[in-house]
Amino acid sequence: MQITFLGATETVTGSKYLLTHNNKRVLIDCGLFQGYKELRLRNWAKLPIDPESIDAVLLTHAHIDHSGYIPLLVKNGFKGPIFATEATFDLCKILLPDSGHLQEEDAKRANLYGYTKHKPALPLYTRQDALDALEQFDTVEFARIYPILDGFKVSWHRAGHILGAAMIMVEFDNKKCVFTGDLGRPNDPVMKPPVTIQETDYLVTESTYGNRLHEQTDPKELLKTIINRTTKRGGTVLIPSFAVGRAQMLLYELYLLKLNKDIPDIPIYLDSPMAIDATKLFYQHAKEHRLSKDIALEVCKIATYTNTTDESKAIDNNPMPKVVISASGMMTGGRVLHHLRVFAPDAK
Repeated sequence: MQITFLGATETVTGSKYLLTHNNKRVLIDCGLFQGYKELRLRNWAKLPIDPESIDAVLLTHAHIDHSGYIPLLVKNGFKGPIFATEATFDLCKILLPDSGHLQEEDAKRANLYGYTKHKPALPLYTRQDALDALEQFDTVEFARIYPILDGFKVSWHRAGHILGAAMIMVEFDNKKCVFTGDLGRPNDPVMKPPVTIQETDYLVTESTYGNRLHEQTDPKELLKTIINRTTKRGGTVLIPSFAVGRAQMLLYELYLLKLNKDIPDIPIYLDSPMAIDATKLFYQHAKEHRLSKDIALEVCKIATYTNTTDESKAIDNNPMPKVVISASGMMTGGRVLHHLRVFAPDAK
C-alpha cells in the first residue's frame, strides 16, 4: 500500500489522500483548498495523476474542504463510484451545487470588475458540474464492510463531527489503515461521540487543534451573557456561523436558553439558505445525533428562516432586539456582510 498526500499537508484544507494497491487507486476525500488566495489558487493546479486513473473516491464527510473538489475531478475525467454515508450524500446535495454556484458568481464578478488576467474568467466548475457529479455517489452504512475493489475492504465508522461524518478503515493484506477525517468531541451537546476504533496498523488523523487547548468556558453561559447584555441595550446579536454543524449547534443552545428562560423571548433568525436546508436534515437523520425527533423538531422551529434576499435585508430594518445567525462563518462572503454593514457601527 502506498499513500500519497495531495492536500491537507502544511495546511488544514484540501484533503486528498491517494491509496495505491494491487494496481488500484482510491482517493480518500476530495476537498477544495480554502482560505487565503495563495491556498485557493492550488485548486487550479493540475493533479499529479490522471483523474480517469482513479478507481473510486471514499468520503469521510461533506464539508467542502473534504468534498468540494469532486465536481472538478468528475469534470476532468473521473468515472468511478463515490462512496459516502447517506447523510453525507444528503449534505453534498446541498453543498456541492452551492459551491458550483459560488464559483460561477466569482467568475462573473471577476469579469465585471476586471480583477482577472484571464479573458474571460471562468469558474473552477459550475452548478451543473456538481449536479453531474452527484450521479456517481453510492451510499454506505456505518460499521459494514464493503469489498469495493480487488484488495480493498472498506468500512465507515461514526466520527461525530457533523451529520454522516465517518472515520474510514481500509483493510488490505491483513493490515488496517484508518483515516479519521474530522473528529467530533466526546462531549458535544448535539452530535454523538466518535466510536472507538479497537485496532489499526496505521492511523492518518487530523490535527487541526493539535497545538492548542480548548477553553473550558461553557459556551452556553457566554452566549447567555452576551445576549442578555445586548438585549438590555436594545441591540442585535449577530453571529457569523458555518452553515453545516455550527449553525445547528447554535440553534440547540438557543433552544435551551429560551426553554429555561435564561434569555428574553426575542426573535431568532437563521439567515442562510444552506443552513436552513442542513437544519432540516437533522430531523431526517435523528439517529446521527443525541437529540430525540421531538426535540430536533423543536430546535428546527426555534428560529425564523429567511430564504430570500429581500427577507434577509428586512431583518436590518427591524429595530427590535434579536439574534441573527448568518453565513459565512469566516465573514468572507454571504449575507452576514450586509448585516455587518448595518449593525457593526451600532454601539448597542
